[in-house]
Parts: sequence; C-alpha cells; structure tokens
Amino acid sequence: MATESAAPTFDIPKECVAGVVKNEGPDFYVEVEKVPVPEIGPEDVLIKLNATGLCMSDCHFMMNDWALPKMSELGTKCAGHEGAGVIVKVGEKVKNLKVGQRAGHKPIQDVCHTCESCKAGRDSYCFKSVFTGLHCDGSYKQYVVSPERYTTLIPDGVSDYVAGPVMCSAATIYTSIKESGLRPGSWAVFPGGGGGVGIQGVQLASAMGIRPIVVDTGDARKELTKKYGAEHFVDFKEGDPVKKVVELTEGGAHAVFVTAVQSYPLALGYLGARAGGQVMCIGLPPAGKFHIDLDPTALIFRNQSIKGTLVSSLGDLDETLQFAARGKLHLEPTVVGLSKFNEYVQKLKNGEIAGRVVVDFNMP
Repeated sequence: MATESAAPTFDIPKECVAGVVKNEGPDFYVEVEKVPVPEIGPEDVLIKLNATGLCMSDCHFMMNDWALPKMSELGTKCAGHEGAGVIVKVGEKVKNLKVGQRAGHKPIQDVCHTCESCKAGRDSYCFKSVFTGLHCDGSYKQYVVSPERYTTLIPDGVSDYVAGPVMCSAATIYTSIKESGLRPGSWAVFPGGGGGVGIQGVQLASAMGIRPIVVDTGDARKELTKKYGAEHFVDFKEGDPVKKVVELTEGGAHAVFVTAVQSYPLALGYLGARAGGQVMCIGLPPAGKFHIDLDPTALIFRNQSIKGTLVSSLGDLDETLQFAARGKLHLEPTVVGLSKFNEYVQKLKNGEIAGRVVVDFNMP
C-alpha cells in the first residue's frame, strides 16, 4: 500500500539577512543586516525566499516620492515584492498549503476578500489591500509571512529567477494587455520596453499574437527586445519616435503600454488616428510629474481611451506563471549576491539597467 512521503523539515533561524532601507528619501540606500525572522499567525505560512527581483516601485517606496505614507511611519524596513522561495513553516489552522511547496511574495500581501472588488475577481483593487514593502516588510527580507488564503504557488519548471519577477512585473503587464482586449495582429507599443516590466510585456504580447514595437534607447536594449519578440525598435534619441511609430503601424498603434513614466506626455501621440486606440497606464509617476495633456476632441472623434491598471489579481498571476511554465516567458536577469544589493538598487533608480535584476539570498 502506497504511503505519502514525509514533508521536508527546515531549521528556522532566529535571525535572517535583509536589505534594510536607510536614509529614507531621495538619497536612500540599502544596507544588508541581520533582522529577526518573523512569527506567523495560525492561518499564515512562512516563506524562505531564495531570490527577490528589484522593481522601480521599490525605489519609489524608499524615496517616498509617491503620495503615500512613508515606510518608516508604517514600521516597514524592507521594500520588495518579487520574491520566490519555499514554504518552511505553516500555522496550525493552515488547511491546504504544505511545508516544502514553492511559493512567491507579491505586491499585495492580502486583501479583505469580502468587498465588491474581491468578490468580482478584481482583488488588486481592494481598498483594504496590504501593499508588500509598504504596509509590511517585503521581499528584501529572506523570511516573509504570507496568509494562506492569498499565497501564490510556483509551478514546477519555473526557476526562482523567473518566478520572482513574474510576481509583479510580468503579471502586472499581462493584466494590462489582457484588459486592453487587443486581438492577434494588433500593434502594441511599449515605451521603455527594454526595462524589466516592458521586456516581459513584449514576450507576452508576442506569445498572444500581438505585434510589439519598443520605444527605448541603446544597443543593449535594442538587442534584448529584438531577441524576445519586438518587431521594431524605435530609438527615441534618433528622431521623432511618435512619427516613426505612426509610420510603422500605418496610422497608429492599437494600444500603448506605458511603463516608462517619462513617456506619458507623448503617449496619446503613438495612437495616431487609430480608431479605438488605447493608452494603458501602468507605470506610477512621482507625485505631480509626467501628466497626459488631454484634448477630449481626439478621443471622441477616434473612439480613443486612456485606462489604468494596477497589479494582477490572484487569477491573472497564476495565468502569467503558466506562460512561464510553458516556455513562453523567458528571463535572463542579471543575478547578484547580497554584497551587490545596494549597488544594483541604485543602478535601477538611475535607469542604468536593461532587463531585470534579481538578488540571490544564497550568494555573498
């Protein structure tokens, strides 16, 4: 008679490593320190992260340039929301998750599960969302707490280096592409498509039969985006990018997916005269900066629209992970150890990164 194999056991230390924000504000930096391993509640799991992606949102939380409370005011020391690791402990009331299962740490730690948005599968718009890395410590901390009811499992065959960034960047842009309703053959423009969010959007769009155009600059980003499915690369430093995109699309893009916030003032231009064209707002600009100057006349005559999307629902995140599991979403991130944590966060802040960066907690 077959028996179930015993669940693995893990030695859980009292302290773990973490990238802790210092000098919160415009000149912040990240310092690697030992911090207490958090305690879990009866319905929580404890995840030991092997890796965390670095996201520009982390920098905004640490710079405090969004119209949000400061991390320090909320008792939070660690940013990050792109974690991938393994469940090492479960609470006594946990019913379904088990020690040894792979799990992620994503932009929202939990929601209320009872409001209209939650009931409609739009849980990322819950007013009671607990934002990871702002309301609670995020994936810059090696051990993190996750409620069972809002924990995402990672499929076999998807490495931690890919799964971490999927938690935010890939899933976020997947939701935006999905909500745009674009059909195969439609033109999609990705300003900043050589960055960590955009490059995954290019791959997902290509896998969905959509035709990506990237607007960015530099040979490294050009090579990367062409490798992963961009039909055209428009270097904004070499002429008028709006004019070039309208020419390439023979009239204008069907949708523009704005991840590079500096692109908002130009975003409507990429639609040209395309009837039904959409600007999908994804990147969150600093408070008071990079607005869209809107003349309703063009929207009315050409049935154009502007729409915002936040991060993914639980369902959309699972769908994005399945793209990765099927080999449709590749990522070759720059992987660094703990000693390079601050260096690469600063590079990200300064716009010096092509693609995505992942910090491996097991590397010095």
